[in-house]
Amino acid sequence: MRIDKFLNSVNITKRRSVAQDMIANKVVLINDVVVKASKNVEVGDVVTINYLNETKKYQVLQIPTTKSTPKSLQHQYIKEL
Repeated sequence: MRIDKFLNSVNITKRRSVAQDMIANKVVLINDVVVKASKNVEVGDVVTINYLNETKKYQVLQIPTTKSTPKSLQHQYIKEL
């Protein structure tokens, strides 16, 4: 699954366009490498997001099969490090 779709479907961002904008501004990294929106996410990858005043890291536990997942099931797909 593409990183922009992944961020949206596991509820890290509210919209895919927000995820694409963050990727375009080079604040999203996978395994400490700046990525493009077309980069695929795989189980075990570490996604890092550099916000203005903090950095968050998430480990990918599972790839969702649907376009969106309930926020209550977010823990099945990602783990915050």
